[in-house]
Amino acid sequence: MAIFSVEGPYDVPCLDKPGGKVILEDLSGFWTKCTKVQKRKGCYVLAIRAGKGFTPLYVGKTAKTFENECFTDHKLVHYHHALADYAKGTPVMFFILLPIAKGKPNQKEITEVEDFLIQVGRTANPKLRNIKGNVAPSWGIKGVIRGGKGKAAAGATQFKKLLKM
Repeated sequence: MAIFSVEGPYDVPCLDKPGGKVILEDLSGFWTKCTKVQKRKGCYVLAIRAGKGFTPLYVGKTAKTFENECFTDHKLVHYHHALADYAKGTPVMFFILLPIAKGKPNQKEITEVEDFLIQVGRTANPKLRNIKGNVAPSWGIKGVIRGGKGKAAAGATQFKKLLKM
C-alpha cells in the first residue's frame, strides 16, 4: 500500500484583474519555492484560501511530473474559470506526493487517489471544475459525510473514529 504525503499550500502567483485573478505565465518563481515537489508525481489540488479556510477548485493527477502538468493550457482554462468566481482570496496549490520507490510509478494508485479527492472535493465545493467524476454522490451519512449541517450525534462521532475519518 502506497502512503502518499501532502505538501503545501503553496501560493500560486497571480494578477488581480477586474474579472478575477489570472495566473502568471512565468511560473519559474513558483517552482523555485516548490523544488521538493516539482519533479515528483501524484495528485494536486488548486484551491482558494479565503478567511480561515480553503475551497477546492480543481483536482488533477500527473503521469509525468507536477512541473510538466499542473499549469498546462488546458488546466489554466479550468483554473481561470474557477478563479473568476472569487473576488477575494489567494489561489494555492496542494501536492499529494506518491512515495518514491524503485520501478515504474503506480498510476492505478494515483488514479484512485484522484477519484477520491474529486469526490470529497465535490462535497466541499459543488462547483469543482473537474469534468471527470462530475456527478456528486446522492447519499450521505449524517454527522459523517455529506450529512448536512448541525452537530454530529455521539454515535456518528464514534463511527468516524472507528473508520479513522
